[in-house]
Amino acid sequence: TITGNFANVIHGLNANHLTDQVIQRSKRMILDTLGVGLLGTSTEVCHKVIQYSKIYSSDISSTIWGRLDFRLPPLYAAFVNGVAVHSMDFDDTWHPATHPSGAVLPAVIALSEAFPQKKISGLDLLLAFNVGIEVQGRLLHFSSEARNIPKRY
Repeated sequence: TITGNFANVIHGLNANHLTDQVIQRSKRMILDTLGVGLLGTSTEVCHKVIQYSKIYSSDISSTIWGRLDFRLPPLYAAFVNGVAVHSMDFDDTWHPATHPSGAVLPAVIALSEAFPQKKISGLDLLLAFNVGIEVQGRLLHFSSEARNIPKRY
Protein backbone atom coordinates (compact mmCIF):
# COMPACT_ATOMS: atom_id res chain seq x y z
CA THR A 1 0.00 0.00 0.00
CA ILE A 2 1.01 3.63 -0.28
CA THR A 3 0.96 3.93 3.50
CA GLY A 4 3.07 0.80 3.95
CA ASN A 5 5.60 1.97 1.38
CA PHE A 6 5.74 5.40 3.03
CA ALA A 7 6.29 3.82 6.46
CA ASN A 8 9.01 1.50 5.12
CA VAL A 9 10.93 4.38 3.56
CA ILE A 10 10.78 6.46 6.73
CA HIS A 11 11.60 3.52 8.99
CA GLY A 12 14.58 2.62 6.82
CA LEU A 13 16.26 6.01 7.11
CA ASN A 14 19.44 6.20 9.17
CA ALA A 15 22.33 8.58 9.76
CA ASN A 16 24.20 7.13 6.77
CA HIS A 17 21.57 8.72 4.52
CA LEU A 18 22.57 12.21 5.68
CA THR A 19 24.95 13.70 3.13
CA ASP A 20 27.37 16.47 4.08
CA GLN A 21 25.16 18.94 2.22
CA VAL A 22 22.04 17.80 4.11
CA ILE A 23 23.88 18.05 7.44
CA GLN A 24 25.11 21.59 6.70
CA ARG A 25 21.69 22.78 5.51
CA SER A 26 20.02 21.15 8.50
CA LYS A 27 22.36 22.88 10.91
CA ARG A 28 21.58 26.21 9.26
CA MET A 29 17.84 25.51 9.42
CA ILE A 30 18.11 24.55 13.10
CA LEU A 31 20.11 27.66 14.01
CA ASP A 32 17.66 29.85 12.10
CA THR A 33 14.70 28.20 13.82
CA LEU A 34 16.24 28.58 17.28
CA GLY A 35 16.96 32.25 16.55
CA VAL A 36 13.46 33.14 15.40
CA GLY A 37 12.03 30.99 18.20
CA LEU A 38 13.96 32.87 20.87
CA LEU A 39 12.89 36.17 19.34
CA GLY A 40 9.31 34.90 19.17
CA THR A 41 9.18 34.24 22.92
CA SER A 42 8.63 37.97 23.38
CA THR A 43 5.44 38.09 21.31
CA GLU A 44 1.95 38.48 22.72
CA VAL A 45 0.71 35.24 21.16
CA CYS A 46 3.58 33.31 22.75
CA HIS A 47 2.76 34.80 26.15
CA LYS A 48 -0.88 33.72 25.69
CA VAL A 49 -0.02 30.10 24.86
CA ILE A 50 2.38 29.98 27.82
CA GLN A 51 -0.42 31.15 30.11
CA TYR A 52 -2.78 28.58 28.60
CA SER A 53 -0.23 25.78 28.90
CA LYS A 54 0.61 26.46 32.56
CA ILE A 55 -2.41 24.38 33.60
CA TYR A 56 -0.67 21.22 32.37
CA SER A 57 1.94 19.31 34.30
CA SER A 58 3.66 15.95 34.12
CA ASP A 59 6.52 14.02 35.64
CA ILE A 60 8.14 14.25 32.21
CA SER A 61 8.97 17.76 31.08
CA SER A 62 10.83 19.84 28.52
CA THR A 63 12.05 23.44 28.54
CA ILE A 64 10.37 26.47 27.10
CA TRP A 65 12.94 28.31 25.03
CA GLY A 66 14.20 31.46 26.71
CA ARG A 67 12.71 30.42 30.09
CA LEU A 68 15.03 27.91 31.67
CA ASP A 69 13.08 28.02 34.95
CA PHE A 70 9.82 26.95 33.31
CA ARG A 71 9.11 23.45 31.99
CA LEU A 72 6.02 21.82 30.51
CA PRO A 73 5.03 18.33 29.39
CA PRO A 74 6.77 17.65 26.05
CA LEU A 75 3.58 18.08 24.01
CA TYR A 76 2.96 21.56 25.40
CA ALA A 77 6.63 22.56 25.34
CA ALA A 78 6.70 21.67 21.64
CA PHE A 79 3.45 23.62 21.13
CA VAL A 80 4.71 26.75 22.92
CA ASN A 81 8.11 26.65 21.22
CA GLY A 82 6.48 26.06 17.83
CA VAL A 83 4.20 29.06 18.35
CA ALA A 84 7.25 31.14 19.30
CA VAL A 85 9.02 30.08 16.10
CA HIS A 86 6.11 30.98 13.86
CA SER A 87 4.78 33.97 15.79
CA MET A 88 6.40 36.57 13.55
CA ASP A 89 6.38 34.48 10.37
CA PHE A 90 10.17 34.66 9.90
CA ASP A 91 10.65 30.90 9.94
CA ASP A 92 11.78 28.97 6.89
CA THR A 93 9.48 28.00 4.02
CA TRP A 94 9.54 25.73 1.03
CA HIS A 95 7.31 24.60 -1.82
CA PRO A 96 4.58 23.60 -1.45
CA ALA A 97 4.07 26.39 1.03
CA THR A 98 4.84 25.22 4.54
CA HIS A 99 7.07 26.14 7.46
CA PRO A 100 8.87 22.84 8.07
CA SER A 101 11.32 23.59 10.86
CA GLY A 102 8.84 25.36 13.14
CA ALA A 103 6.76 22.22 13.37
CA VAL A 104 9.58 19.68 13.52
CA LEU A 105 12.39 21.15 15.64
CA PRO A 106 10.34 22.00 18.75
CA ALA A 107 8.96 18.45 18.83
CA VAL A 108 12.38 16.85 18.33
CA ILE A 109 13.98 18.97 21.05
CA ALA A 110 11.08 18.47 23.49
CA LEU A 111 11.27 14.70 23.06
CA SER A 112 15.06 14.65 23.38
CA GLU A 113 14.79 16.50 26.70
CA ALA A 114 11.90 14.43 28.01
CA PHE A 115 13.91 11.26 28.40
CA PRO A 116 17.32 12.26 29.80
CA GLN A 117 18.22 8.64 30.53
CA LYS A 118 18.33 8.04 26.76
CA LYS A 119 21.21 10.13 25.47
CA ILE A 120 20.99 11.02 21.82
CA SER A 121 23.88 12.25 19.75
CA GLY A 122 23.92 15.35 17.57
CA LEU A 123 23.76 13.05 14.55
CA ASP A 124 20.68 11.33 15.99
CA LEU A 125 19.05 14.74 16.46
CA LEU A 126 19.89 15.71 12.87
CA LEU A 127 18.42 12.42 11.66
CA ALA A 128 15.20 12.91 13.65
CA PHE A 129 14.93 16.48 12.35
CA ASN A 130 15.38 15.33 8.75
CA VAL A 131 12.95 12.45 9.13
CA GLY A 132 10.38 14.98 10.40
CA ILE A 133 11.05 17.26 7.44
CA GLU A 134 10.82 14.28 5.06
CA VAL A 135 7.52 13.11 6.54
CA GLN A 136 6.09 16.61 6.27
CA GLY A 137 7.26 16.99 2.68
CA ARG A 138 5.91 13.62 1.61
CA LEU A 139 2.54 14.25 3.26
CA LEU A 140 2.31 17.60 1.51
CA HIS A 141 3.28 15.97 -1.76
CA PHE A 142 0.35 13.57 -1.44
CA SER A 143 -2.08 16.28 -0.33
CA SER A 144 -4.50 17.60 -2.92
CA GLU A 145 -4.98 20.69 -0.71
CA ALA A 146 -1.27 21.57 -0.68
CA ARG A 147 -0.89 21.11 -4.41
CA ASN A 148 -2.99 24.23 -5.12
CA ILE A 149 -1.54 26.55 -2.48
CA PRO A 150 0.69 28.61 -4.85
CA LYS A 151 -2.23 29.11 -7.27
CA ARG A 152 -4.49 30.41 -4.50
CA TYR A 153 -2.22 33.34 -3.58
